[in-house]
Amino acid sequence: MALQAESKKSCCDSVTDYFTSAKFFIYLGHALSTWGDRMWHFAVAVFLVELYGNSLLLTAVYGLVVAGSVLLLGAIIGDWVDKSARLKVAQTSLIVQNSAVILCGILLMVVFLCKVQLVSLFNGWLLTLCYILVISIANIANLASTATAITIQRDWIVVVAGEDRSRLADMNATVRRIDQLTNILAPLAVGQIITFTSPMAGCGFIAGWNLCSMCLEYFLLWKVYQMTPALAIKTSQKEDEQELKQLNVQKDVEAVQKPSESSELMSGVAEASSVEKKNGCCYNITEPFRTLRDGWVAYYNQPIFFAGMSLAFLYMTVLGFDCITTGFAYTQGLNGSILSLLMGASAITGILGTMAFTWIRKRCGLVRTGFISGVAQISCLALCVVSVFMPGSPLDLTVSPFQDITSHFMGDSSLPEANPTTENSLITQTHSFINGSTSASEIEEMKPQVVSYLSVSFLFAGVIAARVGLWSFDLTVTQLIQENVIESERGVINGVQNSMNYLLDLLHFIMVILAPNPEAFGLLVIISVSFVVMGHMMYFRYAYKTLRSRLFLCFSSDPKNETDNPSPPESDKV
Repeated sequence: MALQAESKKSCCDSVTDYFTSAKFFIYLGHALSTWGDRMWHFAVAVFLVELYGNSLLLTAVYGLVVAGSVLLLGAIIGDWVDKSARLKVAQTSLIVQNSAVILCGILLMVVFLCKVQLVSLFNGWLLTLCYILVISIANIANLASTATAITIQRDWIVVVAGEDRSRLADMNATVRRIDQLTNILAPLAVGQIITFTSPMAGCGFIAGWNLCSMCLEYFLLWKVYQMTPALAIKTSQKEDEQELKQLNVQKDVEAVQKPSESSELMSGVAEASSVEKKNGCCYNITEPFRTLRDGWVAYYNQPIFFAGMSLAFLYMTVLGFDCITTGFAYTQGLNGSILSLLMGASAITGILGTMAFTWIRKRCGLVRTGFISGVAQISCLALCVVSVFMPGSPLDLTVSPFQDITSHFMGDSSLPEANPTTENSLITQTHSFINGSTSASEIEEMKPQVVSYLSVSFLFAGVIAARVGLWSFDLTVTQLIQENVIESERGVINGVQNSMNYLLDLLHFIMVILAPNPEAFGLLVIISVSFVVMGHMMYFRYAYKTLRSRLFLCFSSDPKNETDNPSPPESDKV
């Protein structure tokens, strides 16, 4: 009985210790932050479509502004994270992000409430100004969210984990599981609110959520900071202290040597000129450009450069659950209910990928985990390539992929001729439905019947299965960057990595704009798989350079003793 009581007490103590640990506070803060982010990113697209008369123009402009801003400012944001105190960066980015979302929500509520009056004022220019303000403020919120992600997910987690790389891997995997769950649940929750109330009520709910979440997240950040003394010290601060000590030593030596007045005068003039140069107007104006250049150069010189590039190449794909794949699924006859189930399945396989990452890493090492994940992803995406040639595929090589875009620029705005019989039949049946003589099930039968669902089934089977390898690979590269990048460059390198990801993501949208017709989607699938293969080839180059022939010894007797870190010894410290 005494042993049982002691075991129960120790179990309760361990549970209490976990729920009061810095690790749990980071998870809770990340869950709150991610939930708010996912609700906002989902809702803002819906709000912009609702405001602009069911047009995708504002949504497209918003996406372009967000991607372009991160692409241009990613390195600068990362440099600010590196040069500022950790708590200051986290608190500032948190307040800016949530304040921007709250302000944007209030502005959208005003627009929804007074849209009719705003249209009549100044010939609609006041409404246009409101649109510009909404997109601009939402972009500021996204940039602040990027800073938060860099400082918490790429820096704080590393410090909290300490020198224990297994603990770091577990924390990274848990953060990704939280991301997967909130990706599904948060849009579902805010979607129900918008559907059963109104868009204005949705704006108010999101603004109120961010206000409450900001206060709680602020408190959690402070608690983690207090519980982890290492967060108060940054490598850059240590280097500054060493430089001050060296300067004091040099001054003592110079005082002993007693240099001549002429040499003192010359050195004073040189120092004054250098200070004047650094404080000049031109120097201050060009400082962000130098930071941007230095960030990209530092990224290129990193030992994990090819690993980071391999992750960025995976963004150049249409094989994900975004608006493009969803739109193609609708053209293939899949309804919203089936798509929601498929998205749920993709979230489950993503969580399985995080579990596979921790399991494989413990047995094979970190670098080999990325190699195995890449092989698994490519193998699953082979189903997507097969789907292009299966029955039911809309691939038609006789139709030019650029037909829509070329006809638009050549001024040919004529639409394809419809079958008169089918058109008249649809019109007649639609009028019957409006008059109440046709049921909803009969309207469903009006939709064009798909010859076969075999092609789209293979496509989504490959996409969903590939999520296991994708998220395991994402975690691998994330931890490689965390372990191999020195602390003083951690922010700027992750900022450039975000910029690279957005650049390839932009390219994939441009690719779809150039070839938007469903008949060309099969070619986009093949191009996407080609980019994924090229990305994993880059990773193979990095992995083979790191481990050589030991890369293929997947289940070695003691993988912990094998070096998974190609960087010099002085760069190993985190």
